[in-house]
Amino acid sequence: MTNESNRTDRPATADWTRRAVLAGAAVGVAGTASIALARDGHLDARTDLGWDAQSRTYRLPDLPYAHDALEPVIDEQTMRLHHGKHHAGYVRGLNNALERLSAIRAGEEDAKLVQHWSRQLAFHSGGHINHAIFWRCMAPPAQARATRPSEPLMRMINRDFGSLDGLRTHLVAAAASVEASGWGWLVYEPIADRLLVTQMEKQQDLQTPGATPLCGVDVWEHAYYLKYQNRRRDYVEAFWTIINWDWVSQRFAVVRG
Repeated sequence: MTNESNRTDRPATADWTRRAVLAGAAVGVAGTASIALARDGHLDARTDLGWDAQSRTYRLPDLPYAHDALEPVIDEQTMRLHHGKHHAGYVRGLNNALERLSAIRAGEEDAKLVQHWSRQLAFHSGGHINHAIFWRCMAPPAQARATRPSEPLMRMINRDFGSLDGLRTHLVAAAASVEASGWGWLVYEPIADRLLVTQMEKQQDLQTPGATPLCGVDVWEHAYYLKYQNRRRDYVEAFWTIINWDWVSQRFAVVRG
């Protein structure tokens, strides 16, 4: 089951690319640009990453598919808990941290607590934005099988990883071996104009400054334990089969462009 947010039939024209960038492509944490597909198929840096401009608060973005749409790779119960409980908790924590820091600036809260709330901001904003990207870089199995990296993305994958299989080997190994809880990411590093696979501990540690996440797999236990128990590697290998390369490719085109 899909909806309009999964449409990939809209041409990647300079016009909508420019509008996406002007819409705020540099929304993110620690210098990362965070971009998502809007309802009309355009890339939008705010709406589908859960930013409510009217209230000036973050919100839980809707899933771009039904809770059971990723089965058998990810089960419905895990998706409901992961999105509706865990991700929602990060949104609440992010908004609370921002409120507390505002109170410190207004002199309504002890400034000695700024370090604590700054850490909370980093953790919960990482959790929120990471998950907003995570939902978008997956698609139901049949749809995902029909997607392929765009030609520009594929050229860079071949250059930096040798082949798509080389990228798969690296990403699976990196994500499966994250110490404790964290993420595995495919990122674009603009200084060297190259792709990297990185590990992230928790929601925000071990980031490459300035690199933009293109596709990430959540390896916190809440993301897979109901179905896979301790078989994290099996989960990560299955995740590879539901990557929405159309979305990742459009994201790559904007962040590199």
